[in-house]
Formats: sequence, C-alpha cells, structure tokens
Amino acid sequence: MSDQVNEPSQGAHALTAQQRLDTLLAQLNRQSGSTPPQHEGDPGVAPTPTLGELSMPLSRINEAMRPYRIEFDINSYENRTVAKVIDRDSGEVIRQIPREEILRIAESLSEMQGRLIDLEA
Repeated sequence: MSDQVNEPSQGAHALTAQQRLDTLLAQLNRQSGSTPPQHEGDPGVAPTPTLGELSMPLSRINEAMRPYRIEFDINSYENRTVAKVIDRDSGEVIRQIPREEILRIAESLSEMQGRLIDLEA
C-alpha cells in the first residue's frame, strides 16, 4: 500500500468542501489503519505540543492538502486550543474542534464560577 494520498480526480471539483474532507479522512484512515487516540495518562504518550511546535508540521500538512483545497488551522482561544478545517476557495470553516457553541458554554461556565466565588466571599 502506498504512503501517498491519491490526487483528487477531475470530478472532485464538483464536491462540496465537506465531501472532500470526508473522502480524504476515509482515505487516510484506510491507509493508516486508524487507531483509537491515547489519553495523557497512558504510558508512552508524549506531552501535548505547543502551538509553536506545531507550526512546521502544520505547514507540511497544509502543503499536502493543497490539491484538496482545504487547510488546517490551529490557534489558541482563551487558553484553549482550537483546530479548524477551512475550505481554501470560500474561506468557510468546515469543522472546528471544539465547536463555537462549546467555547461559549465554557466561557459562560467560567463566568458563573467567578460569580459563585464572589458570592461566597
């Protein structure tokens, strides 16, 4: 089995960004024999890399994904790492982890916790 990801076919241009991403992820999973993620407490798991350490690998991934017209972006939002898959043509966010709704809920919970502490003092 080849380590290279197949180039998109002529018909790939008619696919939506979501369809291109789903096809690509399925292809990568088949090639890599997808394994379940390990947790931080598991032995042999390296510490979580910083955003600075991810910039070089992220550049290589984005270059490899150029034919699929998607790009990946990782940044920090209020001390949380946010990963996005973006359609290069439209700039539309295809997927974001964690989703915007989750970030807003976390922010609200943080504010509520601050108010609770103020009330108890």
